[in-house]
Formats: sequence, C-alpha cells, structure tokens
Amino acid sequence: MGGVGDLEAELLAAEQRLKDAQREGDVAALDRLLDDRLVAIGPDGGRYTKRDDLDAYRSGSSVIDSLTEESLEHLIAGSTGVTFFVGTVAGTFGGAAVTARMRYTRTWARVGDEWRVVAAHIATA
Repeated sequence: MGGVGDLEAELLAAEQRLKDAQREGDVAALDRLLDDRLVAIGPDGGRYTKRDDLDAYRSGSSVIDSLTEESLEHLIAGSTGVTFFVGTVAGTFGGAAVTARMRYTRTWARVGDEWRVVAAHIATA
C-alpha cells in the first residue's frame, strides 16, 4: 500500500470513475465501485441498496444527463475514505425530470487494492 498521497489520489480517481459511470449509465462499472453491503440514504429519506441502484440504472429509471461539480472535499482515516461532493444533477429519476443542486457524502472502504462505496447520503443542497 502506498502513502497517504497515493491513497488520496486513488480515492479521488475512484470518485471520478463513479461520477463517470453514473453519467454513462455504466452498470458494470457501478457494480465494481459499489460494495455489496452498500446502504444509501436518498434525498427522499429512503434506504437503498446496491441492487436498488444498479436496477435503477439498468431499467432506465435513473438517467443522469449532466453532473456538474461545484466542490469536492475528501478525507482518509486508515482504510476508510469519505468524499463530500456538491454539484448540480440533471436527469430522470423514477420517471420524473429533475434538476437540483445536490450534496453527496460517500463513505469508501479500501477492499484489497480498490476503493468501494459502502455508505452514501444524498440530500438537496
């Protein structure tokens, strides 16, 4: 395992791969980046799993047309990383067109030599 700088670069690269996969609707990439134990709390307060997220992208009920980053902060504590994203998301969710300024807090765990999202909280900003 590399130093803290290497871990930070790898975490930020994983965050970018996740955003790219969301924009592209790339279910295979999302499957690799989301941990099987994922628990996500959506802006509606609902609790969602990895399966829920993948099914939404697979079925087309979640489509991100644009994802514009305003800020991204991060921290690493041991083998855990957290990213704090604020930006504007536009797309279709559950059949409804949505454009909103959102805040995503993602907790990443180092699994082997990869970062995977184990928890997320999504809220309007």
